[in-house]
Amino acid sequence: MLTGVCPVTSINSLRPLSFAVAVAFIGAASPVQAQTAGNASSDVAQLPSVTVSPTGDDATLQRLDVPVAAGALGTRAALDTPFSSSVVTRSELQERQILKLGDIFATDASVSDNSGAYGAWASYLTVRGLDLDWQNSFRIDGKPFISFVTVMPVEHMEQVELRKGATGFLNGFGAPGGLVNYVTKKPGDVPMRAVSLGYVSDSIFSQHVDIGDRVADGRFGYRINATHEQGDTFQDGTLKRNSLSLALDARITDRLTWEWQSILQDRDIDGQEATIRTSALPAGGGLPGTIRNDNGRLVGGGNFVDNAFRFHSTGLKYSLSPDWTASASYSHSTTRTRRNETVLRVQDVAGNYVHDQSDYGEGYELNYGQAMLEGRVSTGSVKHQIVVGGSWLSRENDYSADGYYGTLGSGSLAVANPYRYSSPAGLSLYRAAKTTEHGLFISDTIDLSERWSVLGGLRHTRYEQDNFSTTGARTSRYAQNVNTPTLALMFKPDAATTAYASYVESLEQGQIVGPGYVNAGTALAPLDSKQYEVGIKTQRDGWSASAALFRIERKSEYVNAANTVVQDGQSRYQGLELGAATRLGRAWTLGGNLMLLDTEYAKGQANVGNRVAGAPRFVAAAQLGYQVAQLPGLSLRADVKYTGDTSLRAAGGLSTAGYALVNVGARYDTRLSGYETTFRVGINNLLNKEYWMYQYADYVKPGDPRTLAMSVTAKF
Repeated sequence: MLTGVCPVTSINSLRPLSFAVAVAFIGAASPVQAQTAGNASSDVAQLPSVTVSPTGDDATLQRLDVPVAAGALGTRAALDTPFSSSVVTRSELQERQILKLGDIFATDASVSDNSGAYGAWASYLTVRGLDLDWQNSFRIDGKPFISFVTVMPVEHMEQVELRKGATGFLNGFGAPGGLVNYVTKKPGDVPMRAVSLGYVSDSIFSQHVDIGDRVADGRFGYRINATHEQGDTFQDGTLKRNSLSLALDARITDRLTWEWQSILQDRDIDGQEATIRTSALPAGGGLPGTIRNDNGRLVGGGNFVDNAFRFHSTGLKYSLSPDWTASASYSHSTTRTRRNETVLRVQDVAGNYVHDQSDYGEGYELNYGQAMLEGRVSTGSVKHQIVVGGSWLSRENDYSADGYYGTLGSGSLAVANPYRYSSPAGLSLYRAAKTTEHGLFISDTIDLSERWSVLGGLRHTRYEQDNFSTTGARTSRYAQNVNTPTLALMFKPDAATTAYASYVESLEQGQIVGPGYVNAGTALAPLDSKQYEVGIKTQRDGWSASAALFRIERKSEYVNAANTVVQDGQSRYQGLELGAATRLGRAWTLGGNLMLLDTEYAKGQANVGNRVAGAPRFVAAAQLGYQVAQLPGLSLRADVKYTGDTSLRAAGGLSTAGYALVNVGARYDTRLSGYETTFRVGINNLLNKEYWMYQYADYVKPGDPRTLAMSVTAKF
């Protein structure tokens, strides 16, 4: 239990609420069912038929034609942007076994998974060798939120977008690796009534309801999603999650629309995953032998992590003319976490460790507003696509004043952890930092001809950060005016192909150093970065392909020999991304992508020439899909991803070994009692591979074991 600022109301009563919602709406539909029950053949005829496409939803695995939120560029198809991006659709989110953030991008070679399914590392991800920033690198419908310890309810999402590389102009502050945008389910023109039941090993069971419709002659729409998930995790812990989302919209006039989005989630874990730190291991000595995350020996007694997440947003959009649109939006989000965590400082390759315990609480609040005007205008024969707007952001970080970080004893990875730490009844929070950003942005995409276009954009940000002691006294202040430009040249040899060259500058918030370091609690200065990229992407009937060559220069931030987090010199990332997908006949689809990455520390006082921590040299992924002609409605899938060896520290001398993971799954679409019904089954880590996964500089995570997921969804 946490006391202090930022109170959050529990929604532990969501389980009965989810069933109440389902009963209410299914009950509302029952008169229709009763009316047609006397004529079963008529009832079946009125339901939409199940169409089995020979190519399936993954006919073009790269999905370059899907619209993506491009920040200060508005909304554009991925094919029409001078940047690299990927989109994971609702169908893929349903087919894959999504336990953690990294599972969403399991088939993207640009992404390395650093996340944990049942612990505090929920929002850690590496893109192009750079860690994403949980304070600035995540969005819901284009609006920022704090992702710390928060595993988003992906069953409430329409798609998840990943914009790769620096996004300073597009979205303001953020790590140059990229940005993740969750797109929520919205009211549609076709009524939605769906109920799902699911199972994940060891023994976690879930129920999910998805309900939506339009009323008042289509002027008002709603979409409700509710999920309850509970059971035993594979590392002998327990999970309880309740999630509720509500989307509303109103077509107030032919030109003016309004929308609302709320997401509420409580996610509590007892027996959370242990954290393994490698800073005490000598250079060149290697890591202990690999283990799996389900061996039952790592977690001490009393460990837990409880996370409460709230997000609300609203917005208006007005069509000034066929070519011009004005919009304004506001969002408010909070996340509140209490975690009692085992930290194992491994001492040698035999796996002996010192057991530290970390018992802390955090609370974050973020408010964001944006107004934007976008449209098209012509000056003679030259066409312009203009976006201009302003944004405001306020973020408050609250930390526990009376948390605990200390040593309980020593042990070994080979035997059960004997230690137990029981948290006190409550922790008090204090306001540790407050950040304010005011931004203005403008962009112009100029069509010089049918084939050539130029993009120019500039974002001006006034950044202010105040840091406070536990007494409330201000300890430091940082303020800066920053301009982050972008330039791009695009060439379209035809409507289905875009070649581009782009330049982007970006700025990211410096971290507040966590416990366990000499300068714990220190707020570091923002980091600047520059990105250069050339690429080409094309989408054809039956196949697609993309390629990007990039260079990112970023101010270095790392842990030095004195166990102090410092900023010094520059990190350089140079890489090549290649991807392709094709349809093989009527039944098969094949896709693959790879990333080659060369990194080094440069221009600093130390570590010059070493590989950057967290950046693998090589990652490759492939996916295969097959629709079984002998049994219409049955489709099979398999994917494999290889992640190369990854340096664990700036000083070098210690790395995780490369590893390959294989995942498989099946889906069967049919009808039961006249209703569309889908059965799904998936297995992650089919070969039960043991491996060490890079999690953060000088931190590793044992790989998750083979896991089984099954679900059934019925539409009414």
